Amino acid sequence: MKILRVLAAGCLAAPLIASAVTEVPVPADAASAPPVSLSARKVYEQARSQLLQIRTVLKGRASQTSVGSGFVVSKEGHIITNFHVVSEVALEPANHDLVYVTADGREAKLDILMLDVLHDLALVKPAAPAKGEASPKEAPAWDALSFRPQKQALAQGERMYSLGNPLDVGFAVIEGNYNGLVERSFYPQIFFSGALSAGMSGGPALDQEGRVIGVNVARRVDGEQVSFLVPANFATALLERGRSAPPMKGTAHAEMTRQLMEHQQVLTDRFIEQGWKSATHPRYRVPVPPDRFMRCWGASHQSRTGGLDYEDSQCVMDTRIFVGQYTTGAISLRHQSYDGTKLGTMRFAARHAASFRNENFRRLGGEHMTKPQCHENFITHDKLPMRAVVCMRAYKKLPQLYDVAVLVATLDQSQAGVQGRFDAQGVSFPNAMRLTQAYLDAYGMLKQ
Repeated sequence: MKILRVLAAGCLAAPLIASAVTEVPVPADAASAPPVSLSARKVYEQARSQLLQIRTVLKGRASQTSVGSGFVVSKEGHIITNFHVVSEVALEPANHDLVYVTADGREAKLDILMLDVLHDLALVKPAAPAKGEASPKEAPAWDALSFRPQKQALAQGERMYSLGNPLDVGFAVIEGNYNGLVERSFYPQIFFSGALSAGMSGGPALDQEGRVIGVNVARRVDGEQVSFLVPANFATALLERGRSAPPMKGTAHAEMTRQLMEHQQVLTDRFIEQGWKSATHPRYRVPVPPDRFMRCWGASHQSRTGGLDYEDSQCVMDTRIFVGQYTTGAISLRHQSYDGTKLGTMRFAARHAASFRNENFRRLGGEHMTKPQCHENFITHDKLPMRAVVCMRAYKKLPQLYDVAVLVATLDQSQAGVQGRFDAQGVSFPNAMRLTQAYLDAYGMLKQ
């Protein structure tokens, strides 16, 4: 089965490319430099003192492994950034430290207070003095950014200003526009028409009054100025939940598992409740979900040499949950409709069987999972005979979560047929079974 490849949004944390955080001078006559508006200058100057670079460094070596951005949101020094910016520290605290660097070069350690893995957010705060270090008599008040009130809705085309430290070359402001919420995103995200770059993750997006309206999170790698922000209301909610929280101790795997268990329950329920599209094949009922939080694409392939003709369809989610070196928490489906009348019965049977055998169940993050366990059976549903394979594998550090893959091939025709595949990542065992049954039950014969 051939796979339609769709490039998805990528995270924006940047690896080390420079050792100093400096303003990079740009010649005034540089042809590639876009003009900076007076409003952008004003917003940047007002927010500069609240803007931070967030660095992950190897413990005891002061060598950074990744950089992102963050911003101060309380006079006590609470800082919002992305989870993927602090993930190395959250998942391997014995090997990494977290530090911030201000626009004027001041640097200090940070503690993680609370995570919102589902929206890729983290709440951090300057670390208390270590044992033996002198404590200030009175902690200085921080200059914090304010949030735009939720009742003041954003207007389509409204000017926005994204701040951060792109590619570790210096603090910057990027002008763009608000284009509403991303369609078919499982969790709300803002569509920002601005050129976010690696290293800007976790930085604030501000309105013309300098109030926070979003948090930089991702960009499309296959588009121009197509970037995404976490709406500010999720950051304010995280601040309120974690304002008095103590620093996190140990790894974040237990907290990640708790949040992912909540996510997979909501995802499973919504997916099953939405049902299936009708008229997806002239002979069969083939499961294709409605375009609510998934995008479906199709193509037709006609052989020019008298070989196999086929049509394919693939439905994927834009939303994926970042959990370290891989992502999870998503569902995808695809199927191919084969017409082998030009091949004849024997040649079609060989090609059809080979396509089925060529499927595999490896994916990124495989080293973090057990080997797949598979079960094959021949079943009939609604008068349609099918060959079905169900495979599952468990997450080693996220207990109770599994990936499930279901492969189906119709068997009622000797020179034509359908093969389908369903994948759900990061679901509980009971929900893996519910999803498998819902997928298999969606196949059937149409009344002729």
